[in-house]
Amino acid sequence: MRVFEVIGVLIVFGCVSGFAQEQPNVILVMADDLGWGDTGYNGHPFVQTPHLDAMAANGLRFDRFYAASAVCSPTRGSCLTGRHPFRYGISGANTGHLPHSEITIAEGLKSAGYVTGHFGKWHLGTLTTTERDSNRGGRAEYAENYSPPWEHGFDVTFATEAKVPTFDPMVTPAGWGRGTRDGLPFGTYYWTGSGEKVTENLEGDDSRVIMDRAIPFIRDAAESETPFFAVIWFHAPHLPVVAGARHRALYSELDEEGQHYFGCITALDEQMGRLRTTLRDLGVAENTMLWFCSDNGPEGRRKNANNGSSGPYRGRKRALYEGGVRVPGVLEWPARVDAGRVTDVASVTSDYLPTIFDAVGIEQNTERALDGVSLMPLIEGKKLTRPGPIGFAYRDWRAFTDAQYKIHAQGDVVELYDLDADAGESRDISADAPEILERLVGEMRAWEESLDE
Repeated sequence: MRVFEVIGVLIVFGCVSGFAQEQPNVILVMADDLGWGDTGYNGHPFVQTPHLDAMAANGLRFDRFYAASAVCSPTRGSCLTGRHPFRYGISGANTGHLPHSEITIAEGLKSAGYVTGHFGKWHLGTLTTTERDSNRGGRAEYAENYSPPWEHGFDVTFATEAKVPTFDPMVTPAGWGRGTRDGLPFGTYYWTGSGEKVTENLEGDDSRVIMDRAIPFIRDAAESETPFFAVIWFHAPHLPVVAGARHRALYSELDEEGQHYFGCITALDEQMGRLRTTLRDLGVAENTMLWFCSDNGPEGRRKNANNGSSGPYRGRKRALYEGGVRVPGVLEWPARVDAGRVTDVASVTSDYLPTIFDAVGIEQNTERALDGVSLMPLIEGKKLTRPGPIGFAYRDWRAFTDAQYKIHAQGDVVELYDLDADAGESRDISADAPEILERLVGEMRAWEESLDE
């Protein structure tokens, strides 16, 4: 049995407590492979993201916000658990699954009287064992990886195991993989529950398809005056990147690849505008924590360097340099966050769970190792000092960063960078600062050992 104490009231998982609507609603929105530099508010020269720009202007912009990993699946688990991916066995994409022993935000909030929903990409396990689906679903060798959202605290689900095309998501786009598959089913489906595969309203822009399911969930919760938790994880702009004619026309001066890439980002942004408008129309925008980020840096295998920008930072997806893990990060919460705030305090997706539980009043189990910290002091305008550096692990690569310095370690090669003076990580200062290097390496090794907890 897992127990939380919520503002003096004992809350047991599986029980519902009548919770007053003054508790904030919570929405976690995530783009897929969106680079730090792929938004207007972060200085992209031409991408059109007016709604994300407005969200950043009206809330708290995190200029040093990190994904917990350089690829998608590990980061997603960190969002829901507050823990580093290596603690729960998801080291890369399509690897492992979210264990049922993990405590998710959805489980905690559901026990505090919230209604919970997941919409879009899941990528934390398979969604079916009975038919072939996506990368691993329905294959006997992956049967142990069945771990859908509805078994992790979500009341409502509309999810895919992994990627789909960002336009006409059920159809293989021209030129993707073997040409003979053009126009045939892509092979990754949307599911709403065990054995419940979606067959309707799946044409056109995939970000709109997802939001078409999230908005009714939000509307039902708001109209019933029930606090809600919604996870909205877009597929855009992950491969296969496809945009519809209307959004491609906005970038007609670019080559075809660029039209699709930036077109699908603007299509995603359009749905962010739709979401923000809906919250205002329902009268719940004021007390809704609306978070936005990306799961890692931009795809690193594109031939066209104009597609996907990590801004001034080194590296892209699959790298632990800043460009691979520093991502757009915004919180809009009008009741608690004044417009126009900007912070360079290092924050990470693992901070979501402790921050949200702190905001709601859920006392966390101190016996369970967390890598995230509550950002509520920062949100309230107070000084926030992290109790320790943020650690990253991907394959054989390790990185560790405190407020100023960052080390990278691969085998016997260890690099040190001063992010205050060199955020682009262009000059290794390990030979010039041996004491700092030794301190951080020692702290990183101790942190690595703790990952088994």
